[in-house]
Amino acid sequence: MAEPKTKRNDSSVEAFLNSVANTQKRRDAFTVLELMRKITKAEPAMWGSSIVGFGAYRYKYASGRELEWPLTGFSPRQQSLTLYIMPGFTRYGELMKKLGKYKTGKSCLYIKTLDEIHLPTLETLVKESVQHMRKITKPKPQ
Repeated sequence: MAEPKTKRNDSSVEAFLNSVANTQKRRDAFTVLELMRKITKAEPAMWGSSIVGFGAYRYKYASGRELEWPLTGFSPRQQSLTLYIMPGFTRYGELMKKLGKYKTGKSCLYIKTLDEIHLPTLETLVKESVQHMRKITKPKPQ
């Protein structure tokens, strides 16, 4: 079985974020970095070449295959700032109504700019998702 490409590594988070060409997206990424650092009380790490992650847990697929993944994280992608809300969004309906302008995937929150988001609600969403993940998993130490 192939090794996953997205693994924690020693690349510089700050250098990666400083390389984001779009000024607004770079500024938003540094804001999310500090928000997630404050919530998780963990230092960020690069996962693969484009994900900034905080903490880690073991995820087990139905097939039995396991991989390590961050408790939460984000990536300043070209189309949007992508935040990883690992439990998904079904349990956060009331928060999502207050959040602002966004799109979602299964565990991905896609934001064009933080100017379109209610930051205190985003902070609560990330905080609650991290608490939930810590409750249902055995997080690995950083």
